[in-house]
Order: sequence, then C-alpha cells, then structure tokens
Amino acid sequence: MLKKVINYDVVIIGAGPAGLAAAEAVDEAFSVLLIEREARAGGILKQCIHDGFGLVRFKEKLSGPEYAERYIQMVLKKSNVKLETLTFVIKVEKVKDEYLITTTSKQGIQTYATKRLILANGCRERTARQVNIHGDRPAGVMTAGNAQNFVNLMGLMPTKKCVILGSGDIGLIMARRLKLEGADVLGVYEAKSTPSGLSRNIQQCLIDFDIPLHLSKTVTRVFGNRRVEGVEISSVDEKMNPIKGTEEYIECDALVVSVGLIPENEIAENLNISIDRRTRGPFVDQNMMTLTDGIYSVGNALHVHDLVDYVSEVSETAGKNVGHERKRELVEVASKGCMYLVPQYIDVNSLKEKTTFFFRSNTDMLKAKVIVMVNGEEIYAKKYVALRPPEMEKISVPLKLEKDDKLEVLLSAETIDACPAE
Repeated sequence: MLKKVINYDVVIIGAGPAGLAAAEAVDEAFSVLLIEREARAGGILKQCIHDGFGLVRFKEKLSGPEYAERYIQMVLKKSNVKLETLTFVIKVEKVKDEYLITTTSKQGIQTYATKRLILANGCRERTARQVNIHGDRPAGVMTAGNAQNFVNLMGLMPTKKCVILGSGDIGLIMARRLKLEGADVLGVYEAKSTPSGLSRNIQQCLIDFDIPLHLSKTVTRVFGNRRVEGVEISSVDEKMNPIKGTEEYIECDALVVSVGLIPENEIAENLNISIDRRTRGPFVDQNMMTLTDGIYSVGNALHVHDLVDYVSEVSETAGKNVGHERKRELVEVASKGCMYLVPQYIDVNSLKEKTTFFFRSNTDMLKAKVIVMVNGEEIYAKKYVALRPPEMEKISVPLKLEKDDKLEVLLSAETIDACPAE
C-alpha cells in the first residue's frame, strides 16, 4: 500500500542556524516542514561552546548552544512550523510543478510535496585525503570539527600532543580549546603565506595562548600504524608545492586538519540547479532564490559565512520572501577584484529600499575601496583600511534597476598583495 503524500507550502532541509532562521521568518499563513537528520536542531552550533555568537543579531555575546536555543524556541512557538528530527532525506525530485521529498525516519519512508524548497544543508570539512595526505589510516588523523565533537560533546580528549594543519577558524578555535584542556599543541601549520582565519581568532586563539603559527609549511607525511606517531612538515613554494630538502619530523599523537569547508550541494546538483564555482553554492538573487524557480539556498550551503549572525540574516531574507514570489527579471552582477560576490543576480521586480551584498576580496588589499556602478555610473562607494580574503564583508546598497541595465561591483586598492587567493 502506497503511503499518502503530505503537502506543505514550504519544506526546509536542515535545522541548523540557517534552517531555523528561515523557518522562523516564514509568514504564518504558510505551512512549513523543517527536516533535521540529527536528534536535535541547532546544527554545528551545538558543539561550539565558545562565545562570540549573537553580537549582531541579539546584541549579546552568546555561546553556540545559547544562540541555537534562541532560534529553536522561536520556531517551536510557531504553530505553522513542524520540526521533524532524526529524519534523513533520501531523494528530492521534481514532478510536474512540485518537488517531492522522500525521507526515512522511525516512522518509515515518507514523501512530502511542496512548490517551495529551502536548502539549508550547511557545509562539510575537507579531510586529509582532500589535501593529498594519503597512505595508512592510523587513529589520530581527524578534522577540527571531529576534535571539537570529541571534546565539547563527548567529553573525550582525542590527543595529548598534536599538530594542526590549516589556519581556518575551526582549527584556530580548537588549538585554543585543546590547550585549555591540557594538550600540547605543537603548532598550527598553514600552506599559504597568509593565515586563513579571522584576525581576531589569530590573536585570541594563538597569540594569547603562545601557540606558534607557521606559514608556507604543510604536512607531507603521516607516520604511525595503529596510532599517529609523528608527521613530516615541509616548506612550500609560492604555488604551495613542497620543497625537497626542507622536511622536518615532529613527534605527535594526532594530526588535526582544518583546511576549509565545502557547501553541501548534492541535492542542488541532482536538481540541476546552477552552481557558482567560486562559492560552490547555487547562484541566487537578492531573495536567495536560485536560478530554479521555487528553490532557495541559504546559510553555508550557499557560501561559507564567517559569522552565524549573517547566516541568520540571509536565511531570514529567504523565509520572508518565500511564498511571495512573482515573475522574475534577472540582472547579472559583474564583479572585479572579488573572490566571490553574493547575490550574483538581482531581480528587478522585487527590489527593496536597499540590497545587501556579501563579498570577499581575491587577495590582501590595503586602503581598499568598493564601488557599485550602474551603466558605468557610480552609485555607491565605501572605503576600507584593509580587505582580506578570509574576512567576508557586507554592504547595503540603494538600487534602482531596469532589466537591461548593467550592474558592476568593483574592488580596488592602493596596495595589493601579489599572493593569489585559493
């Protein structure tokens, strides 16, 4: 006997900070299904026990679980939102003008139908295999997120003496956390010539705790059979290739890898949604709708954010606009000097008083300036003391556009670092 297809006005996949904020923002007139594969909503925030969250959204310094709990309680108070946890999405397909979402849970196999889908899948960490560290698989090689889960959620110490590869923010935060718990953090090694994390995390997590940061160095070998016994560190050239003769052996029992995050977009790709190779997330307009009508992308599935506060802001934008769609006329946004820019398109039929853009510079820039131009005429400009690729910037621009207008966002600087961005 076939199970009944259950209809919802909006289905949101992922109940991390993005999915929660999107669900909270959807108009009460629309029924919402919020699907989460874990036992509790909150996503990665559940294991981020350090503070610094919420300064933008709540004007308070909160821990990750505190920030998540604020949104969980707001969502639970909404009568139009149903939260399903321990529910795994196994297939999403388009049938006629609807999207069918097949899930598995303790209730068995269930299919939901909707005309509006919000993808809030988040992102995943790159592993050691994805940065060409191959060979045996001894215990002790782990991502920074795995180490965070061990220490903060499970109450286990995964290492006594470790090396951290990559200066991403999670790696910096875990360097501090492991040292606070008594581990000997021998150093953070970064293949690039500049750090990949936020400046405040370099200061608060490394400098304040006397943890050395080594630039232009990477791990080239891991030693050990059942357990990591040591790693080989090599200097790299300007193309990040190891330099022969610079090898150094460091004794340790763990290698913690923090070498970047990748948006989770298997569902988007299976639905043939256009993906921006720079963000590795879908192309979207200012309402966070992808180039496929009815499908939205938010949070770290769209692009990797520095602040959860911005994840919430972007997701609320999608939530407020879902269900209020109109015929779109899209203008593509050209950019120069940016590693990436979001949104990449503007719908001229749904312009608000101001349009928000998020961007990263493609290299280090001093005395920088961002200029927004329409048909070659400057309509907005903002100056910066410095721009760095690891630090995302946000601007809000008053836009008036017609469908045939040319829109450009340009970055320039008096001093530009020649080191190319990843």
